[in-house]
Order: sequence, then structure tokens, then C-alpha cells
Amino acid sequence: MPNARAVSIRIPNMHIAAQPLWRDYLELCKPRVVLLMLLCAAVGMYLATPGAVAWQTLVFGLLGIGLVAGSAAAVNHIADARIDAKMARTEQRPIATGRVSNTGAMVFAAVTGAVGLGVLWFLVNPLTAWLNFASWVGYGFIYTMFLKRATPQNIVIGGLFGAAPPLFGWTAVSNSVDPGGLLLVLIIFVWTPPHFWALALERKEEYALVDMPMLPVTHGESFTRLHILLYTILLMVCSLLPFAIGMSGLLYLVGALALGLGFLYWAVALVRNRDAKAPMATFRYSIIYLGLLFLFLLGDHYLINSEDTSGTLPAPIEMQKIEV
Repeated sequence: MPNARAVSIRIPNMHIAAQPLWRDYLELCKPRVVLLMLLCAAVGMYLATPGAVAWQTLVFGLLGIGLVAGSAAAVNHIADARIDAKMARTEQRPIATGRVSNTGAMVFAAVTGAVGLGVLWFLVNPLTAWLNFASWVGYGFIYTMFLKRATPQNIVIGGLFGAAPPLFGWTAVSNSVDPGGLLLVLIIFVWTPPHFWALALERKEEYALVDMPMLPVTHGESFTRLHILLYTILLMVCSLLPFAIGMSGLLYLVGALALGLGFLYWAVALVRNRDAKAPMATFRYSIIYLGLLFLFLLGDHYLINSEDTSGTLPAPIEMQKIEV
């Protein structure tokens, strides 16, 4: 039996080690997380202007933001390698399995971070570069090295750093920190706790095994489920603010309400605790929720501007006819 167990462990590792090295380094960047961040950043760019975003700002802005985010994710992999090796969800990560060395990961994080900040500083604007650097320090060091292991409110406090991408996109276009960009940050900030706590419910035993003070471990599952519901209600309220202040219109309002009710359904299902699959279903839905919410923001923004534009076109045309 011991020999059979050893074989069952080695075979998966040998299979994964056979993949190209570039895929291991790509995995260090947490590409699916970064893609969602880039979507939010792109929406922030387009919401910052009534017209089109210059292609240089769009391309270099997203490139720089993506590289800095990938660098911070690699730092997270380095810091959590020992913990990752003990958790089923993360045990096959590149550093945890030894496919990528700590030195290689550190060089990769340093290079991608430096290149990303350079792109933002020289090809976008210094403000966006400074904000990305602050977020990199916040996530890569303050959250990963200290907050994550220090308090069950790690997700709440550290969520501020992960909520910043739409502001990065906004400042890339406007070169200023404006209320609209900060409102987008608020939405993601409030979205973060129910998103991660749902996953923490599913992985409670693993977090307890590595002494990670996630809320279900320190305060119990019932307490966590209740707080997911409370944060979901708060999220629904915050998601309506763009409509309330005139930043968005009816299309966004309908979309935000529909998506919010879907999130509320799963939050209530968690509190009722009758479905063992509810935590992961809530976690997956939260990702869909955020992506679609920002797409509704984007679609509504250009619908409003197209209506405004169509309403102002006749006047110049009539003036031209009179002058002729």
C-alpha cells in the first residue's frame, strides 16, 4: 500500500511537469483572475470618456496593468508556496510542486512588474503607474505577507487592493482620480468578501489545516453565511449607485437588479444551508455577476452617449444648410 500511494502521487506531478515551462510561468500570473481585472479596467477606461478610447491608451494601459497584476500574483505564489503544497486546491501550483524555483519566480515577478510600471509611466501616465505600484505593494506584500495570516478580516481589508483595476483604467484615460472611478472601486470592494467567503466555506478544512484565519475557521460557518448575505445586500445597494447619481441609465439598472437578485438567491441558499453545492455555486456565480455587471455598465454608457449624440446631430446639419 505505501508503494501504491507513492505511485499515485508521482504520476500526476510527472504529467504536469511535462507541460511547457512558459505555461508554468503563465500560471504564476493567475491569468483568469487577471483577465477579469482587465475587463474591469477596460470598462473603467470607456466610462471615463463619452467617446472612444485612443488605441494607444487601451493597448498600453491594459498591457501595463496586466503585467503589474501578474507580477503581484507571482509574489503571492512565492509567499504561499509552503501553504499551497498542503491544500488540495493549490497543491499543483508551479512553485508548490517545484516546477518553478523561488529564484526563477522572483526574477519573473521583478521583470514583469518593472516592465509593466515602465509601460504605464512612459506610455500612459505617471498617475496610473503610481496607483498600480501602490496596489502591487498592497496586494503582494501587505495582504500576502501580513493581513492574510493576521486577521479573519483579511479579505475585507485586502480587498481594497484588488478592487482598484477600474480606477486604473479610468486614470489611464482621464489622468485624474474622479468620483466615477472611485464608485467602480467601491462596487468591487463590497463584492470581494461574499465572493471569497463562499470559497472559504467550501475549503474550510484546508484553511484550518494551514492555520489560515479565514472567517469560517475563526467564526464558524453560520456566522460566515450570514455575513455573505449581509454583504450581498450591501452590494445590491452599491450596484444601484451608478444609476442613482446619473452615471448610468435604465439598461444598467435592469441588469444590476437582475444580477443582484441572482446573487441574493445564492446568498439566501447559503443561509438556509440545504444545498451542499451552494458555496461553490455562489463562488462561481459571483464571478459571472461581476463580469456581466461591468458589461452592463459599458453597454449602457454607450447607449446613453449614442442617444445624446443623435439628439445633437440635427442642429449642426440645419446650420450647415442655412449657411449654404
